Amino acid sequence: MNFQRGRHREEPEINLIAMIDVLLVILIFLMISTTYSKFSGLEINLPTADAPQNKEQPNEINVVVTAAGEVLVNKAPLGTRDIGTIAAAMKRVAGSGKDPVVIINADAKAAHQSVIDVMQAAQQAGLSHISFATQQAQR
Repeated sequence: MNFQRGRHREEPEINLIAMIDVLLVILIFLMISTTYSKFSGLEINLPTADAPQNKEQPNEINVVVTAAGEVLVNKAPLGTRDIGTIAAAMKRVAGSGKDPVVIINADAKAAHQSVIDVMQAAQQAGLSHISFATQQAQR
């Protein structure tokens, strides 16, 4: 029974202005309270070249690091992985050559520490030019 015949019922409506105000306040709060951390790093785009590879130069020292962590200096295996021994072998191979380049041929599955040890040995031996050998990806 509807005893209020002359009265019209108001339809409910959502007040969008109040909701927009609340969302803007939340957005401003998030923008102010968020910390933007900038990651420091280097973005390196390496140059490419299609020049033919040079033959092995006499002032190169080839160091091979196998997957098992064994180190070979100019194809001569070293009995130990000690940094001092590797440095001594590099000095001996370098001799009195002018600015020899240490080329590290590390297996893809070699431990990262083994490669770092070779780099430390080169530093101890006074060899500052280090290069890493890679192979081209097969297409």
